[in-house]
Amino acid sequence: MLRLTPLLFLVLAACGGNEARFLVDSAAPATVGQIGVRLGTLEVRDVSLPAYAEESQILIEDDTGALQPIKNAVWADDPVRSMTLSLADTIDRQSNATAAAEPWPLESDPHAAVHVRVSEMVARADGNFHLTGQFAISSYDRIVRERIERFDITVPLADTSPGRIADATGAATNRLAVEIMQSLSR
Repeated sequence: MLRLTPLLFLVLAACGGNEARFLVDSAAPATVGQIGVRLGTLEVRDVSLPAYAEESQILIEDDTGALQPIKNAVWADDPVRSMTLSLADTIDRQSNATAAAEPWPLESDPHAAVHVRVSEMVARADGNFHLTGQFAISSYDRIVRERIERFDITVPLADTSPGRIADATGAATNRLAVEIMQSLSR
């Protein structure tokens, strides 16, 4: 039987933390009805995030340009998983395509896949949340034209609280989903 000394118990208890966990708000994008895309099924590949955005801590840029963690505030889910699932869910709900995150859950292969590579995902000192990078559409059977497109999304922050950063992250992710759907509609 393992016995914990009082000092070890205090160290382990301190590791538990009392940080607040924040969900990324996945409110529906500002579109009316569904966006018609030119395919029936779409796989959303795991989103590639910068190392600082993959961490559980919620970060904000300070006046010097350094990214600082917000005290006692962490993401409720893994950021890569959360963003990937949010994109897939939004595309599935807001388009005529069936969309799912990888690994593809159906026996038949998807008509296309979207690969998102984020180069910047940060709450800036200027009072805005920035999401930039590129997405690529791949289609092995050439159901749709393959392409790579850049995105540059800015969402104003109401304030720099972790809840507002989570809201802005969700809004930016939804805008990205709309850009992907609009690309697939051409």
